[in-house]
Amino acid sequence: MRRVTVIGGGISGLATAALLAADGWSVDLLEQRDDVGGRAGSWSKNGFRFDTGPSWYLMPEVFEHFFRLLGTTADEQLDLVRLDPGYRVFFEGNEQPVDVRATRAENVALFDAIEPGAGRRLEDYLDSAADTHQMAVDHFLYTSFERPANLAHADVLRRAPRLAGLLGRSLESHVAARFDDTRLRQILGYPAVFLGSSPSRAPSMYHLMSGMDLADGVLYPQGGFSTLIDAIAALARARGVRIRTGATVIGIDTASTGRALPTRGARARVEGVTFRTDDGIERIDADVVVGAMDLHHLETRLLPEHLQTYPESWWKRRDPGPGAVLAYLGVEGELPELAHHTMFFTRDWAANFDDVLGRPGRVPDPASSYVCRPSATDPSVAPEGDENVFILVPVPADVNLGRGGVDGGGDPVVEKTADAAIGQIASWAGVPDLASRIKVRRTVGPGDFAADLNAWSGGALGPAHTLRQSAFLRARNASRKVDGLLYAGASTIPGIGLPMCLISAELVLKRLRGDRSAGPSREPRAGTTVVA
Repeated sequence: MRRVTVIGGGISGLATAALLAADGWSVDLLEQRDDVGGRAGSWSKNGFRFDTGPSWYLMPEVFEHFFRLLGTTADEQLDLVRLDPGYRVFFEGNEQPVDVRATRAENVALFDAIEPGAGRRLEDYLDSAADTHQMAVDHFLYTSFERPANLAHADVLRRAPRLAGLLGRSLESHVAARFDDTRLRQILGYPAVFLGSSPSRAPSMYHLMSGMDLADGVLYPQGGFSTLIDAIAALARARGVRIRTGATVIGIDTASTGRALPTRGARARVEGVTFRTDDGIERIDADVVVGAMDLHHLETRLLPEHLQTYPESWWKRRDPGPGAVLAYLGVEGELPELAHHTMFFTRDWAANFDDVLGRPGRVPDPASSYVCRPSATDPSVAPEGDENVFILVPVPADVNLGRGGVDGGGDPVVEKTADAAIGQIASWAGVPDLASRIKVRRTVGPGDFAADLNAWSGGALGPAHTLRQSAFLRARNASRKVDGLLYAGASTIPGIGLPMCLISAELVLKRLRGDRSAGPSREPRAGTTVVA
């Protein structure tokens, strides 16, 4: 059997391993931590169980397609519920929050109630978002851009003038041309955060994101996002994947091919990986290695300089996206003031984004923040009558901001940022005694993302989706200097987020198959368990 070693046990690594094993590869997966999941991990204390990272289930068709490639379905693997409201938004200086609903029709009515005539404009906006999304699925998301002719497809050429317009202006200006009310502009602009960017930096092509929540709705897997990780890990193991945790890869082993290309320098081929466990140093032979981990760490730490496709000099010209301060709170009593997803937007959020994404950056004051209260939907994540609260505050991707800790034991900037977010919730949502009701507290800072996940610059999500870091301008998923070395995950194409990580796994499968088509892989017939 052909041998592949996957480095990294986050969702992209697990998904890659499962797809390749189902396609006939002999697969080993190495994860440096004691548990798989990566950013999508889990942490528990005193009856509270927290998802440590991703908390939005968007683009359900991507999850469904992935599961169908493995002969199953999302319904068979997960207990999905639709959230209503999809999320709640508090705006600085406005006492009345806005609840974004579960259906398109309700949100059209909501926009019209806030700004007369905005409902009709939202209809047009969402139609455009759906059309742009379909174009992305058909031509840009499920391709490694190995075949330039795909970009000359008749459908792409027909849409070229419109596409050029969407790429040439910012999401912020695209929204502002259509809506006047600041609240509506912020609701339509915030998806840029999912892209590690800001409304002023993200191309307006990404207005397609609004269709995911305003039209399609927001889902949640009961039991938390660790159930998604557990499901994919189980599917991988069922297909023969050997998952080893506590295995830190310290080198990618290569052999010279004896040839070089004029513009790319020396070439080599992979022979395996060397890794460290509690028992010592070990090695696994491999015909293919898939780095499903932080690409900066892989390229600059696991390869010699002459074999680096993306050396340190390349990264110095790139945008790492935002960092984050996270707080996991176990709260006594109920918090009906918060929805499952709640956002707090500052009035001057342009300055907020400049603080986070500028160079040099600083922690915003006041800061916009995101709060997840999964106990609003899921009784398994907190003791009965209490609440599970997850807070995310975007901050600069700067490891010098420090690390978090338990019960206030983190570095000063991290704890101060968490305290400010807790105070913001207390004031804006009308929960004045919130701080005194906290029974469990843990914080995470940019230093933790760097130390625990090898995240470049301590970034929370991955390289930002700016124009020069999107689609074929993003880091590709194969080394140009080491044959058999491929990449998956948020650092590479197609980008940030759980759905994109699943697609990145499929792109590895397509590349190894020699499949250069632009769309999703053909799904097997119902009831089969193989990819082909």
